[in-house]
Amino acid sequence: MKKRFVTVCLIVLTGVLNLNAEITQEDIFISADEAIKLIDKKGVVFVTGDSQTTYELGHIKGSVQMYAHDLHKSDILGKMECKPLFRCIGDASKYIGDKGIDNDTLVIAYDDFKGPNATGVYVFFKSYGHKKIKILNGGRAAMMKIDPQQKIYDELKKEYKTIKKELKKLKKSKTNQRTIDAKKEELDKAAKAMKDQEKNLIVIKGKEPKIEPKNYFIDISKIDYSWIADKKDIKAAVEDILKKGKKSKYAIIDARSMDEIIGERKMDGVARGGHIPGAKFIEWKNFTDFKNKLSFKELDLMQEIFDGYKIKKSQHIYTYCQVGSGRGTQIVVALKMLGYKNAKVYTGSWDEWGNDMNLPLRR
Repeated sequence: MKKRFVTVCLIVLTGVLNLNAEITQEDIFISADEAIKLIDKKGVVFVTGDSQTTYELGHIKGSVQMYAHDLHKSDILGKMECKPLFRCIGDASKYIGDKGIDNDTLVIAYDDFKGPNATGVYVFFKSYGHKKIKILNGGRAAMMKIDPQQKIYDELKKEYKTIKKELKKLKKSKTNQRTIDAKKEELDKAAKAMKDQEKNLIVIKGKEPKIEPKNYFIDISKIDYSWIADKKDIKAAVEDILKKGKKSKYAIIDARSMDEIIGERKMDGVARGGHIPGAKFIEWKNFTDFKNKLSFKELDLMQEIFDGYKIKKSQHIYTYCQVGSGRGTQIVVALKMLGYKNAKVYTGSWDEWGNDMNLPLRR
């Protein structure tokens, strides 16, 4: 009994310490210029939060795939066995270890560039107390941009497309067969040059390589609850918001699209559409720097968004989306960067809330 009491105290203390820690951009991000030096380095694993299909179409060589939506594990009714954890400790330990990651591994999370899937991986690892975790700012797109071999490949691809168009015109103009055959040969050479160059690229196509599993240990005393929230936390916030309105010490942010929020689009596996009562609607897209293909906008621009919605640093803030790891984590990471210490992602999110008939909703 005494041992159990000490363990609980340690968990609570860990949460408090993490809750009061300042988180900077340097703590969260790694640039493409820094990350490119770490490819194939021992003790470093690049992890994409994108889907398997996206992975096979293009991923950083040597990286492994941990689809952000699959990090949240629930049954067919949306119930999470070890909430607020994304997965139970034993399951999470095996899942991480099977990706060739141990406790000393530097994990570099990335996605195409937009941020949600990379932040899903980031918050997943942070919640289990993994210290060596970074987000590749700009993701796969940023790596392609600085890869000199990619520039050569892009020129070859451009040349290939030009030759292909020329061949199409020749066929339509009923040019003699000898000229057409010569152009076909030219096209084949261009295609071969592209294929040969693919081997030199940082971002490559193909399936996930065979991974040598490692042992990963999750220390229960180091689980970081400052990142994650449970259904009971959200229920308390809803009650306070409905009772006190603008004076509430809570804020709930729905990161989904408007058709999901109003219940017009009901996701597979969820009984009900709609949103959590009292939630503010701030879609995740507001925080991605689409113009420069970076995972987040400048701090002052993101602060303006939260200020516009009257999100205060003194409040307890909960973000959610469909499954917690993805759009909801995009916003919680933005909040943490801006000094909102009491910001957490609701790991059950709409998958849990929408399936629980005892919980209120709005449409």
